[in-house]
Amino acid sequence: MNHWDQSFCGDARSSEGTWEKLSQVAVKGAEYDSRERQPHPKCLKGTRVDLLNYINMLLDNRQKSKLIWLHGTAGVGKSAVAFTVAERMRGLKVTERTNNEMRLEGTFFFSRKHTKRSTTGYFFATLAYQLARNFPSVREEVNRAIREHPALLDPDTSLRDQMEALFLRPLWMLRFRLRDCPPSAFVVDALDECISASELTDLIVLLGQALQEPDLPIIHILLTSRSEKHIHKAIQTEELRPLVCVSLWRLQ
Repeated sequence: MNHWDQSFCGDARSSEGTWEKLSQVAVKGAEYDSRERQPHPKCLKGTRVDLLNYINMLLDNRQKSKLIWLHGTAGVGKSAVAFTVAERMRGLKVTERTNNEMRLEGTFFFSRKHTKRSTTGYFFATLAYQLARNFPSVREEVNRAIREHPALLDPDTSLRDQMEALFLRPLWMLRFRLRDCPPSAFVVDALDECISASELTDLIVLLGQALQEPDLPIIHILLTSRSEKHIHKAIQTEELRPLVCVSLWRLQ
């Protein structure tokens, strides 16, 4: 084996090792269709029709990235709506020419009952893992970011550093790939299940800032939560207000 072959094999092993580490850190139970969340709540056929049609219209809009905030009291069906929307987007291809790239880029369903789903520490690693599975072309960019900064996989690492390396950089890589495609989406359910109000506030602000990056493809993020004051305050800041869609479609 010559030097080039040895180097190539070494890089390949390094890449696979990095991917394996990310796979171990990513919270599988936070995915919308995880076995941990069974039975999955979903909207029955013929229910929430107007609300779902409205959300789907927003998700299909190609003009500008949006934060779509669905909020209301406990037990009104927010998680069912989130699952139903995620399931629809998972069934839509980015283009007809692709076999496996779907418009659902990632999901994170928070839960106080599960340690790794009650914090933001694993949020961006989980989304990066799902994003790279859906779009294999960004997998090496994700691996490279982790090799350069292994602490990104530590839940105590700066949330901004995680966002920039594991969320923004891979999405930048997709800006030309998705330029003429329908918008992709992330679905984040039960924000109020995050046990730290300050962590969650930082996450909301960072997501809003990310969507305002000029080099990102058009991406929408559906957020659901109870009508908690700290969430309302974070989402309705002057900086984020132009991105947010909520208005009359609040669940009662």
